[in-house]
Amino acid sequence: MIVKTLPPSSRPNPEDSRGGELSVIDVVSEKVTSDSVVRSPRLALAGEPEALGYDPVEIEAHYSKRLLQVLRRILAVLRPTLAFVFGLWWDNKRGIVVKNDRPRAVQLRELLTRLGPAYIKIGQALSTRPDLVPPVYLEELTRLQDQLPPFPNEIAYQFIEEELGAPPAEVYAKISPQPIAAASLGQVYKGQLKTGEEVAIKVQRPDLRETITIDLYILRRIAAWVQQKVKRVRSDLVGILDELGDRIFEEMDYIHEGENAERFFELYGHMKDVYVPKIYWEYTNRRVLTMEWINGTKLTQTAEITAQGINARYLIEVGVQCSLRQLLEHGFFHADPHPGNLLATPDGKLAYLDFGMMSEIQPPQRYGLIEAIVHVVNRDFEGLAKDYVKLDFLSPETDLTPIIPAFARVFADAQGASVADLNIKSITDELSALMYEYPFRVPPYYALIIRSLVTLEGIAIFIDPDFKVLSEAYPYVSKRLLTDPAPALRASLQDLLFKDGRFRWNRLENLLKNARNSQDYDLNIVLNQGVDFLASERGGFIRDKLVDEFVNGLNAVGKNVMHNFTYLLRERVGLTAINETPGATVEQQQTLEHIKRIFNILQQTRGFDPAKFAPQLAQILVNPGVQRLGQQIASRFAQKAMARLIRELLAAEENVKYEG
Repeated sequence: MIVKTLPPSSRPNPEDSRGGELSVIDVVSEKVTSDSVVRSPRLALAGEPEALGYDPVEIEAHYSKRLLQVLRRILAVLRPTLAFVFGLWWDNKRGIVVKNDRPRAVQLRELLTRLGPAYIKIGQALSTRPDLVPPVYLEELTRLQDQLPPFPNEIAYQFIEEELGAPPAEVYAKISPQPIAAASLGQVYKGQLKTGEEVAIKVQRPDLRETITIDLYILRRIAAWVQQKVKRVRSDLVGILDELGDRIFEEMDYIHEGENAERFFELYGHMKDVYVPKIYWEYTNRRVLTMEWINGTKLTQTAEITAQGINARYLIEVGVQCSLRQLLEHGFFHADPHPGNLLATPDGKLAYLDFGMMSEIQPPQRYGLIEAIVHVVNRDFEGLAKDYVKLDFLSPETDLTPIIPAFARVFADAQGASVADLNIKSITDELSALMYEYPFRVPPYYALIIRSLVTLEGIAIFIDPDFKVLSEAYPYVSKRLLTDPAPALRASLQDLLFKDGRFRWNRLENLLKNARNSQDYDLNIVLNQGVDFLASERGGFIRDKLVDEFVNGLNAVGKNVMHNFTYLLRERVGLTAINETPGATVEQQQTLEHIKRIFNILQQTRGFDPAKFAPQLAQILVNPGVQRLGQQIASRFAQKAMARLIRELLAAEENVKYEG
């Protein structure tokens, strides 16, 4: 958990007129002076804090001296909450299974909405915590709307003047008379700059930081008590709440959101038909964000999209490909891709909006997720259980014995299907029940990934009921397995291609077929990296097995040629005395057929050009690793040929003795 604190050089002056050092809450409540607002977000002026981040220690120190304020907020929250808790207790007394009671789940969603922004955000976070919340409640909390009534224009205009140094009429050429949307953290106006560009103007709610901070303080105290007293709770509730607090504080800093948008553009803006709106930094500060206005249609408004001649299904495919690169390649991902944040533009592009809720996955977790996919493909549930330990879902001391068959039951319905045919939502629901039952602890990054993928799949299925997100995703995963040089993924590729020491050609064929459908699949990269890996020390196991397979293929070719030659000779000359050379074995013939099919797949792959293949082949052949491979194959083939010749000579000698 990373906690952002104010650097010493930027803390408030202790000689402030009110006396004493100001806390983070006091700093937030101070107005931003008009001469410090029109600037680049990366060039903070002297005396301005670099980041007003979430600091639970400082918050604790602040509110421990304001018990009356805390008590008033507790009472305001306690009245409706106690009514809900009493209802749960009464249901339990009447024999109702509370964790499966949908009406109570609906009541909880409505309660959190009434309690305000912090509780809405907590409810949204809980909707991704199957280790803490029963499945019925999970489903209901996913419907929690991040919407509240708008606050008065006068306050919004005051904030714009405080943050940007001038009244809205002087900053913008036009601004809508009323907000066009109001969420838990702020509301949005449509405007126009004096230079003519249409913009969206996002203004933060009044007293937001203090309202959220006092709720986080109270809830953190409760979480610590529950964690200590309730044995059923296995997860680190305080850590989860601190993670949430850190994320909410980032969302409340619109400079941070603007930086997120720019980073998102740098990483994914180059992708075909992905559009990221521009941030206007000279009109942006901590409580006001001005960004390019996007004229677009929600992806769920399929009739309107079709009427514009746009293929909504194609845009979902674009979204899936972009999500895969976010989750598995760069690790920086949009954690809230709901229909309002994904728009179809009039020129047929997919526009992303709202970069307040972003998250990151580190390389070990990214590789771990791909390894888990490989183990699901292989139906290797023991390997999958170990993946969950490596990904920090299970502690190393956890007994995996009952969990392995539980995984098998989760995927039982898909035994006859490929991984591409699986439905993320159904598998997630099954895993949620499993995680609630067994000692799982869900890391925050995974919760946000699931939220992101399930939301995206929901939009996709709304557009096309037959859409399979994993079917669209598997070509990318195949490409990564074939091209990524990371040791973890090379080990996964080995697990996928070998079973009990035998090479599984059909798996390689499927990988190559799927990978060629990936947008940025490059056959040259696959060939070059494949050769480099096979020639390396790490590729020794695969190299030895492949050499055996290729020797079998060459043997099959040689035997078939000799068999056909002797057959023709008998036919033409009538020499029945010539012993017929036996043809290739079934195993050798199968190896030969696999090699032929793989060559056909490569021929049909984008980037395969016979005119360019000769120089490419020449370049590959001068590779020292390829030459060593060739020598190894030739040596192994010569050994087998010599052994076969000796066997035939000995057999001939035995025949002579027998006839004598």
